[in-house]
Amino acid sequence: MTRWSTLLLTLVSVSVLGALVVTLLMPVTGGMEDQPFENWYGNWPAVIASVALFVVFLLGFSRPKGASAWTTASIGTAFFIALFTEMFGIPLTIYFLASLLGSSHTLFGHLESHLWAYLLDRLGLIPLKWGVYLVMVLSMMLISAGVILAALGWRRVYLAQGQLVTDGLYGVVRHPQYLGFTLVIIGFFIQWPTLLTLIMAPILLVMYTRLARWEEKELRATFGEAYEAYRDRVGGFIPKYKG
Repeated sequence: MTRWSTLLLTLVSVSVLGALVVTLLMPVTGGMEDQPFENWYGNWPAVIASVALFVVFLLGFSRPKGASAWTTASIGTAFFIALFTEMFGIPLTIYFLASLLGSSHTLFGHLESHLWAYLLDRLGLIPLKWGVYLVMVLSMMLISAGVILAALGWRRVYLAQGQLVTDGLYGVVRHPQYLGFTLVIIGFFIQWPTLLTLIMAPILLVMYTRLARWEEKELRATFGEAYEAYRDRVGGFIPKYKG
């Protein structure tokens, strides 16, 4: 692997695993303390840093080729820009929701802005702080698993140097990278749902499915019966049950 590739793999892996550890330790590190609206939002350095990290992840591990792949990458980039702008910058969804509920947007601090946790609290199912912890742990597990799948899948293909890969992660599913991107999208939608990402997430998932099908046509043309046998044996995004 090149020095750049190794650095990218290390940076992304350490970042997501570190974030997962921090999330798991929230109850003992004070991470479940609320921050008021005016302190949480308007944090543009956090917006820029988060967008940069995940766009590097997206482009670095997808390596888009062709118009369809670049279109999907562009939508993915827009997804992360919209997500982190609302998460740390300008919370358009919170403004809309506050207006719908007839309340002030300033009532939505850091904890209240986790809308699934807020809903669970309003329904009387789980106290807000523990709802946030539940949402954060679940979402970070999905995001971490997705990043690791995408990174390791990319590494395996990179090392194969154009040969058909059918072992390791590729012996479980045919598209571990796209499965990884899918888990990241779902994870962030659980962690911080917004109106824009609600619209964009299904589009991205459809685009990744179409990209996978296009790639399979190319692989069938290149590897012929070897790929057909592999396709019959291994599931695309979900492992096949071998009874």
